[in-house]
Amino acid sequence: MNKHFEDAQYYLKRAGETAKKGIVEELEPIQDRIDTVMGGDETEPEPNRLKEIRADLKELQGRAEGEAKEAIADAREKIETYRQTEA
Repeated sequence: MNKHFEDAQYYLKRAGETAKKGIVEELEPIQDRIDTVMGGDETEPEPNRLKEIRADLKELQGRAEGEAKEAIADAREKIETYRQTEA
């Protein structure tokens, strides 16, 4: 690529980044007012709550695995019984 095009590409990228920062800065007060009116005080979930959810999911996973193993064992047993009666 021609050096002039590389320079132009670099400066266009920088101009875009600078324009984005300027727009965000200009719109920040408006966003704050909207959040205040809409009650958009977004807070992070409580860490304990997140731990509880993860523990619940882990328990559900264990139960699902156990039930799946039981179902597979039952199916194998039925197949073996069927094979023995057919032989």
